Amino acid sequence: MTTIFWIAIFLATFIGMEGMAWFTHKYIMHGFLWKLHKDHHQKDHSSWWERNDLFFVFYAAVSIGCFLLWRYEDVWYTLPIGLGILAYGIAYFSVHDIFIHQRFKIFRNANSTYAKGIRRAHKMHHKHIGKEHGENFGMLFVPFKYFKKSR
Repeated sequence: MTTIFWIAIFLATFIGMEGMAWFTHKYIMHGFLWKLHKDHHQKDHSSWWERNDLFFVFYAAVSIGCFLLWRYEDVWYTLPIGLGILAYGIAYFSVHDIFIHQRFKIFRNANSTYAKGIRRAHKMHHKHIGKEHGENFGMLFVPFKYFKKSR
């Protein structure tokens, strides 16, 4: 298949994953699987691992499944889909777990308008420790009001 289709599928998957993350976060994590997500809002453990990390494992398994379909079933378009999911997972982990929550102590001095806006939007999300009344369920694309307040 031509490179342009491959790139388009990869980019559509990457961008679509933000919508999927928003939907999953709002309706599943803050819905019927709150039990798994709760420890991310209410630290009731001393472990580095959170039950919430199972959502990351789920999407990693979906990405791996795409790679396996490409490799063993020769379904060409599952490779750019799997790579788009993987790229989004890396971006999400870098922004959410490393930059915002400092699970690894790097990116501490990022001070661009984008970095401040993302951090502010996530802080507003975490001001609600319960599953109700949440806001800002996305990660990489958040409402512009948080960028305006961060200038």
